[in-house]
Amino acid sequence: MFETMSTEALQNYWWFIISLLGALLLFLMFVQGGQTLVGQLAKNETQRKIIINAIGRRWDLTFTTLVTFGGAFFASFPLFYSTSFGGAYWVWMLILFSFIIQAVSYEYRDKINNFLGTKTYDIFLFANGLLAPILLGAAVGTFFTGSQFTVNFSNVMDGKIISQWTGPAHGLEAALNLTNLSLGLAVFFLTRVLGNLFLIHQVADSEIVDNASKWLKKCTIGFLIFFFLFLGLILTKDGFAVNPGTGKIFMEPYKYLHNLLQPLNIILFLVGVVLFLYGIYLGAFKKSGNGFWFTGMGTVLVVLVLFFIAGYNNTAFYPSTADLQSSLTIRNASSSRFTLVVMSYVSLLVPFVLAYIWYAWHQLMKKKVDEVDVVNDDMSY
Repeated sequence: MFETMSTEALQNYWWFIISLLGALLLFLMFVQGGQTLVGQLAKNETQRKIIINAIGRRWDLTFTTLVTFGGAFFASFPLFYSTSFGGAYWVWMLILFSFIIQAVSYEYRDKINNFLGTKTYDIFLFANGLLAPILLGAAVGTFFTGSQFTVNFSNVMDGKIISQWTGPAHGLEAALNLTNLSLGLAVFFLTRVLGNLFLIHQVADSEIVDNASKWLKKCTIGFLIFFFLFLGLILTKDGFAVNPGTGKIFMEPYKYLHNLLQPLNIILFLVGVVLFLYGIYLGAFKKSGNGFWFTGMGTVLVVLVLFFIAGYNNTAFYPSTADLQSSLTIRNASSSRFTLVVMSYVSLLVPFVLAYIWYAWHQLMKKKVDEVDVVNDDMSY
């Protein structure tokens, strides 16, 4: 089946896979958002344990999706992987470190005689909930603003150094760019929006639900401010376009606005926005747990569109501000045709994995978390 597809079609297919994984990753980061809300929603230690156990039962899904996202990028677009992970290593190391302390915190925060103390692990969880969304958002923001690197494409087949990072901060400079930072903060508030909605859906404590409903409104305002700032900045700027005939990169006025207005993109975007806002309405004003699913679906659709406008329609998805012609596209950064075909067959297993995740999720969510689930339970977090 995949052997009959053109190389260009395979590249487009794998950018869709990357986009879908990125969208699902952002949705699952409600765990990070929930971790930053514990101190604001819980009024006593029992409520803290209820919140942490409600979100903690899903923390591994976020980490697994992050690893899968990185692995898929490596398999399909290895030149991006080597350029970004090899050059902007400080930002990626901080992201990975924040996930490591998250895993350790869930494992040891409530263990008897843990030498750091429960409060220390709670600080680690908050740090992960703060750093991971902002840094990941800033990293994705570079898809639109560019990074400081050069690529020697003639070295790809010679085993020599292919890409070099020219920025002294090795990725941390991304957080100093207004566009990147606005997306990072938008992602941070989005995770808190999703975290509030998830707790409304999954927690039986009425006081926690009431507090989550109130904080949902505040977090939504924060998200909308930074997300519309990000949209305004990228839709009015010159974008990194690709000449499909020559492969040359050039700056095109309103490139990302043109991409957004493509029929499929604008339809998905508008549907996503409607679902997103409807879910918030259900959670903030009706205290309905169903809002989590509507806002979650809206999030996935909107993030999909962001990835689409960054990579499709003859656009450089990883632009270089040091050397315009070093910018990476889904054409010049992809794996060989053979690898794309083989990995495409592997991707057919994804629906089965998603079905298993859905089954496990459904089993965990059959019952809302309450005080009985965390008191005198040796397995609780």
